[in-house]
Amino acid sequence: MYCIKCGNELPDDAKFCSKCGTPVSVNTGSQPAPQSQANSDDRKVLASPSVSELKCPGCGAPIKPVEGETVVTCQYCGTSVSLGVQGWQNVSKHTMLPLTLEDTGSLRGMIRKHLDHGLLGKHVFEESKEEELTLSYVPYWVVPVSATTSFKFLSVASEVGNLALDAAVMGAMDEGMNRGGMGGGMIDGMMIGGMMGGGMMGGNNSIRGGTLSNNYNFPVVSIKGNEKLQPVNYKLPLDKRVPFDHAKIVSGIKVLNGDIDEETAKALSKTYVAREQEALVRQKHHHIESLNTQSTVATPELVHVPVWIAKYSHKKNEYFIAIDASTGDILNSDIEKIK
Repeated sequence: MYCIKCGNELPDDAKFCSKCGTPVSVNTGSQPAPQSQANSDDRKVLASPSVSELKCPGCGAPIKPVEGETVVTCQYCGTSVSLGVQGWQNVSKHTMLPLTLEDTGSLRGMIRKHLDHGLLGKHVFEESKEEELTLSYVPYWVVPVSATTSFKFLSVASEVGNLALDAAVMGAMDEGMNRGGMGGGMIDGMMIGGMMGGGMMGGNNSIRGGTLSNNYNFPVVSIKGNEKLQPVNYKLPLDKRVPFDHAKIVSGIKVLNGDIDEETAKALSKTYVAREQEALVRQKHHHIESLNTQSTVATPELVHVPVWIAKYSHKKNEYFIAIDASTGDILNSDIEKIK
């Protein structure tokens, strides 16, 4: 068992922590779980939220989170722990994407091809100065999200028909007023009133409703202030992920820790998914009257992804490209600044 205050590993019969002196509560030979531990995945609390060092649940090595870190991977065995409201817990599922793009020559060739494509023109890469080119394993919380969006929209076909009808009605009104003076206007006005009930004045009849439901495994980068590492219009190849194995990490490549906990990742995933759902709805319907997304989330999975970060300067501009080193595809970029 472990001390609930400092995380020090203790013998099963210990009455006090040998490191910090905290009394150990025992009940029928085992340490009871704190009441706050009751959660959906029922993971064991390894240490209280205030500890500055705890034992790795995988190999027993010391884990020393840097201030602010809430997701820490053991540098010896690769076991990861996360800090939540209950305290430090082991991550329920930890996987990784394999590294396939390691050669910097191939990487620069891909970047050159991307920069010199389309509207960006030729020789952009050659005219740029490389400021940074680093490879590291970046932690992402992959959050299972089920989302349903309810929306109301104005039928485009109805709107076009109504516009044509109203134009005809207004023409008839003008003609009646010019032709018959006040009397003719009254007769035409009766006709006009009936017609306009199905036109724009009766536009509520063309409001329709719909729903859109989708399931996501949505990635949320676990590092604050690094929006450039958040995938944009790119889906991680989760079908290629394998159990995290520290022995498979190439020497010299850093495995990054995170400072966004699971609960925050869940909240962020709901926000991102709501935006995704709205974008999908607006792709099909351009006249949205109302829209609301409800979503539920499950326990996130921690996935370490090998990511190249390339930073360049071009004339007076600076830009970056983040590349998924498991596929060679662009994860995010701001190269639009150099257009």
